[in-house]
Amino acid sequence: MTMTNVPLDLRPSSYGSLQPYQQQNQNGEVFLQQKVDQSILPVTCRKASNMFINKEKDDMFMWMFKFTPRKELGMLLLCFVSVAVMLWILYVGKGEVTQEFSPIWTLGFINNSAVGFSGYSPASVDKIKTHEFNRSLANDETKNIINDDKRITAQPPLAPNYFTGYSLLPGNPCENFTLPPPPADKKRTGPRPCPVCYLLVEEAIALMPKSPSYSPIVKNLTYIHEENSTRSEFGGSVFGGYPSLKQRLESYDIKESMIMHCGFVTGDKPGRKTKFDIDDSDLFEMDQCGGVLVASAIFGAYDLIHQPKNISDFSKKNVCFFMFVDEQTERFLKNSSDLDDNKRIGLWRIVVVHNLPYTDPRRNGKVPKLLLHRLFPNVQYSLWVDGKLELVVDPYQILERFLWRKNASFAISRHYRRFDVFVEADANKAAAKYDNASIDFQIDFYRREGLTPYSEAKLPITSDVPEGCVVIREHIPISNLFTCLWFNEVDRFTSRDQISFSTVRDKIMSKTNWTVYMFWDCERRNFVVQGYHRDILEHWSPPPPPPLLLSASSPPTLPIPIDRTPKITASAAEIFVEPYVDSGQRG
Repeated sequence: MTMTNVPLDLRPSSYGSLQPYQQQNQNGEVFLQQKVDQSILPVTCRKASNMFINKEKDDMFMWMFKFTPRKELGMLLLCFVSVAVMLWILYVGKGEVTQEFSPIWTLGFINNSAVGFSGYSPASVDKIKTHEFNRSLANDETKNIINDDKRITAQPPLAPNYFTGYSLLPGNPCENFTLPPPPADKKRTGPRPCPVCYLLVEEAIALMPKSPSYSPIVKNLTYIHEENSTRSEFGGSVFGGYPSLKQRLESYDIKESMIMHCGFVTGDKPGRKTKFDIDDSDLFEMDQCGGVLVASAIFGAYDLIHQPKNISDFSKKNVCFFMFVDEQTERFLKNSSDLDDNKRIGLWRIVVVHNLPYTDPRRNGKVPKLLLHRLFPNVQYSLWVDGKLELVVDPYQILERFLWRKNASFAISRHYRRFDVFVEADANKAAAKYDNASIDFQIDFYRREGLTPYSEAKLPITSDVPEGCVVIREHIPISNLFTCLWFNEVDRFTSRDQISFSTVRDKIMSKTNWTVYMFWDCERRNFVVQGYHRDILEHWSPPPPPPLLLSASSPPTLPIPIDRTPKITASAAEIFVEPYVDSGQRG
């Protein structure tokens, strides 16, 4: 009997074609098998095989042995042997057949980004044409393709997905928005708010990235835990672990995996037996917080609590608002405000901190300001506002404008007047912000490390001095590293974080392509209202009494003039609500 040879080739996806599927052996190796295409078998084998499949197995098997001639039965057995050999060959040649995966179409971002436009609702966001491969295909499976020369090769797994930014569609009012010139009011020369183009809250929410931003070089951070740390050559604290100068130098050697000091060196977890102690009920609520966080702090009853305004219902339900206070501030709040049994004042969840690590309330405030990623391990984005500020724009609008639209993972405003660290240090000494000897020591240390006055040679960096009362950040390894290193400088030297900011930023920038987005201070003043510290308010004269109702026979009396001008000292000049410097000036 002659057998017709049919070439073993891939055929269209129709009945009888090769249909690849995937299995995994005990060693975790992926191999491919295929269902047999009957069209490639000899004609006699196909006929006998179809006869065997179309009948019930047991009855047909007995019938064939009873009625089928021995010659046909032998041919049938030969076909079975041929099929077994073919399957064995396919098994041995695993990885050498084609496997094609159809892309999984999902709502996501083009290149992990989206295109924003004005005038749509979250329900219409599917109009943004996007696609991305399923991560499981990219990370856990191998994609094989056939080249033009018919040789089959295996491609490496796709890289992890990262957010890479987006562009607003043409016609969006915010696409080409520029700052207008400052008002022509010569009597008001100080800083003031300037216009900022925000998207609608619904638009900002829809554009929230589905993937994290890329973290250059550093991927894993491990934080040092020491119950008994040894005091270093100078500076530091038990809370910070007294990192040595050698450890400080090594912490700026950026690697993929790093072990470093970042506060909370003792205790079970951040906030428990760490000299920044928080009740377990509060720690539980903090662990439940994910997504977006707004945080603030008041220590030493230094400020009054300001309620956020213009917050959308979506943000009220999905954004965490946490206010850290010490026991002194807690007593003040209980006596002067509506602190309920749920530890809430309006939107703020009040967290009382016990056993503070520092005697200086301003230095204690740097712990939640710079180490939010340690206190809130599940948060993606955070917005820090100082206790003296009132938030007046929805958090999602702020994140969209200053992080997502700029494809940044850390944003902070530049100082409205000073952009040089040496000038900032002199201003701090003149205002008695810290003792002069400590400021001089820190500046001299940085100068020996290579710190120079700001000049145009540093462009595109526009300032070395931030206005640190607002910090907008994404919690990814590189930004977490930055705030850890920044905190270590504050722990070792003075609490004036404006002095140490540029040193930490520049050291990281010298090893990576990461940087900080610094926006105008007048833009910051657009979404937060800056007020007075409580001690300034208490020096104000009380408001005048209401006028008395006089009878017709009583002669009118002139009111006694009262001086309502706040007495602002040099140390309070920075917090005075000054009226937008010229946009041409450096911030």
